[in-house]
Amino acid sequence: MNPILIAVIIVGAMGLVLGLGLAIASVLMAVPVDEKEEAIREQLPGANCGACGYSGCDAYASALSKGETEKTNLCIPGGEGVSAEIAKITGLSAGSIVPQAAVVLCRGVCENCKTKLEYSGVKSCAMAKQLFGGPKDCSYGCIGFGDCVEVCPYDAIKICDGVARIDYTICRACGLCIKTCPKNIIEMLPLHVPKASVLCKNIEKGAQTRKQCKAGCIGCMKCVKACEYGAVSVENNVASVDYEKCIGCGKCVEQCPTKSVSLIKLGNE
Repeated sequence: MNPILIAVIIVGAMGLVLGLGLAIASVLMAVPVDEKEEAIREQLPGANCGACGYSGCDAYASALSKGETEKTNLCIPGGEGVSAEIAKITGLSAGSIVPQAAVVLCRGVCENCKTKLEYSGVKSCAMAKQLFGGPKDCSYGCIGFGDCVEVCPYDAIKICDGVARIDYTICRACGLCIKTCPKNIIEMLPLHVPKASVLCKNIEKGAQTRKQCKAGCIGCMKCVKACEYGAVSVENNVASVDYEKCIGCGKCVEQCPTKSVSLIKLGNE
């Protein structure tokens, strides 16, 4: 018999045997597909931000499918629309979700906060913080190198005049920027009604804060006295707002001498 023909037959036979072996292995070793889990996963936005309390979208979908949780409203970025779709798939009740957005608690723009040194290293907030707290006079405020911009999956953050600013109409409240900010000056704000927010985290005494930033909170207590609902307090020389108590009346904003308190609502930046 022709040697070439023999070689072809041998190779073909080997391919057939190996193919059958792979086919059998794929059946024996196949991982069962949870169709409910797959359907839930398709509804989730895929940011894998962990805002739901699970390691990512896959883990949350798995927990819902297996009955480990009955909360359909843990996906903050997905909103009530996703909660409703999950409820349809699982037969659970659709939970409500309060609209939220991340806010940068700093007004240390170039006009308000000068620089104390010329930074020439890697343009990273986390890296710059290691050098005397950053290049700005205020070591508590936004460095403005955009670590939060890089991690935002929705392109909701921009650096404007040296400070990160978040478009609340785009923000999906995934919280990745909060986890990334080395200064811990980003927090989640409920936006179903206007809320007052203190855009400062400087804990120095008032006189020192004013030297570092014109728009910093000086802990003067005027906002506390103006609030009739006990929503504003001053601790460590800086004011803060209890959003559950705040009704958005704006009286604290009117009394703030440095304009470090702002009334924030959905649609304004």
